[in-house]
Amino acid sequence: MTLPVVHRVTALDLALRPAPWPFAEQRRADIDAHFALKQGEKPQLFNGRVLLARHPVFSPDRFSADFFETDFASFLAWRDWGFPDTSVFNGFGMGALRCSDGAFVMGEMGRHTANAGRIYFPSGTPDLDDIRGDAVDIAGSVAREVEEETGLAPADYRAGAEWDCVVSGVAVAMIRVLDVDGSGDALRARIEANLARQHQPELAAIHLVRGRGDLTAAMPRFVTAFIERQFSA
Repeated sequence: MTLPVVHRVTALDLALRPAPWPFAEQRRADIDAHFALKQGEKPQLFNGRVLLARHPVFSPDRFSADFFETDFASFLAWRDWGFPDTSVFNGFGMGALRCSDGAFVMGEMGRHTANAGRIYFPSGTPDLDDIRGDAVDIAGSVAREVEEETGLAPADYRAGAEWDCVVSGVAVAMIRVLDVDGSGDALRARIEANLARQHQPELAAIHLVRGRGDLTAAMPRFVTAFIERQFSA
């Protein structure tokens, strides 16, 4: 298994370049049947439009890639079938909430979601709401996901100038540190109160990570690689 690689950059150059996806076209019937099965297990799943990417390029201070539109059913099948087309990758942003006491805050995905039980930072596969002109706005995607999942608005944190782009297999997690005043316990309580007001929150629990000892198997490898780097000093 290839270990994750972390590239620290200050700029993201993510172009929207519409193009067909042969995997989605050639496997359409199988994809639709797979999604029907998954939707039967989890009726909340919605076959909306999402963005995947091709042609990742890293320079000393910049990450560039080309994004294209597809449907969630094709993305889900591609993921569940072990990523049969390695010419594309899942590129997404994550907001690494970091409290004044050094604790990072992560959410555990609810049972009704496609990633049930997984623990990671607020994030989501980019969709059509993240398109700005002919580019994909990952910073905006992160802000939207953070607010949707935790209730925190941009005024509640300070976004770092750098992105840690963690390449792990066919995933590129573009992670930005978001510094929040107050302790980890206080932020967890605030987010839990926000979740309690929702009818069906996306998150089932909030976890604090204060060091490598708090990492678990439920956290994706791109998350643990980021945390290991943060606490390597």
